[in-house]
Amino acid sequence: MTLQLHSGAVRRFAKAMKFGNWLQSLPNKVIPAPFRLIQIGSAYWQSKALAVAARLDIATVLGADTLEASVLARRVDANADALGRLMRMLAAMGVFEEVGPMAFRNNKLSRCLARSHPQSVRAMILMHNSDAMSCPWFEQLEAGIRSGTPPFQLSHGEELFDYLDHHPDLDQLFSEAMDSVESLAGDGFATDLDWGQFDRVIDVGGSRGTKALAILKQHPNLRALIVDRPQVVAEAQRYWASHPTTGVERLRFQVGDLFEAIPAATGPKDIYLLSAVLHSFDNGTCIRALKKLGEAMGSSSARAAVLEMVLPETGADIASASFDMQMFAGCRGRERTMTEWHSVIKGAGLVLEEVVRLRSLGSILVLRRP
Repeated sequence: MTLQLHSGAVRRFAKAMKFGNWLQSLPNKVIPAPFRLIQIGSAYWQSKALAVAARLDIATVLGADTLEASVLARRVDANADALGRLMRMLAAMGVFEEVGPMAFRNNKLSRCLARSHPQSVRAMILMHNSDAMSCPWFEQLEAGIRSGTPPFQLSHGEELFDYLDHHPDLDQLFSEAMDSVESLAGDGFATDLDWGQFDRVIDVGGSRGTKALAILKQHPNLRALIVDRPQVVAEAQRYWASHPTTGVERLRFQVGDLFEAIPAATGPKDIYLLSAVLHSFDNGTCIRALKKLGEAMGSSSARAAVLEMVLPETGADIASASFDMQMFAGCRGRERTMTEWHSVIKGAGLVLEEVVRLRSLGSILVLRRP
């Protein structure tokens, strides 16, 4: 029996995304080539300007108000002239709106920088623009391309997750950023797969469990077990103790390691969830992780839902190709084509039972033991 839901809506979403990708390609067609290359070559000006706005928390301070730059500067402890020029640039980019001479308010884009917005991506912006994450791109990308070594490792002398283990501030920001992935991917993972066929979701690497919680809210009979590193589990339990919400009582947390031991499935009504986990690994490590997952499944007839991006075999869009490069820059992982996914799944001795398409950038690969 298929786990796919809303197939018609998923097809319409795919067509809309294809049209959006075509629109994104228009600047290359209509802007003179030299000027377009200069735009691309200086794009980091925009990303850094956006990061400063996020760090100053301007969207939250503005709220529903319209403020002159001088007033806004006092509230965020900044220089009025410099802040006004920054805001003018951001408004020209379409982030914030300039409604009068050096007077600004939030718009649809900037509201998603506010801390309290349900689709806030503030943590993601801050993480990618942190010194730890951006220096590898600026300082070591060429060396990484020449050697095949992730630039993050060249910059910091260790791999990303080892670095996070002893840099708690970045680790917390990383967890918050991962929680905001729903703002990018939408809730298709919770609505376009029929989770109602199961009793328990075992979310491996689930951080605070926000993805599992979104699924639980759609299915009141489901329970979820979140498995992650000790410090992540401790932080998650502290967070939910002070942020009670509907459904959190059905979340349980357990320390575990995908490469050491994860909770065993108890029957066919269990389904493992690995959301944006395997793209962090090279092929050999990915196979090793999937073998451990197969051991945890045992003979239970449980399934695994692997939520990942699936690259086209050719002609990747800018978003998916950029995510793939970020995986190279930050770790030894990669985004994979379906051919590449088949290879690692087969190498781990598992079977791809179904590909559930989503109204988002990703798909869910449903795996089982043969």
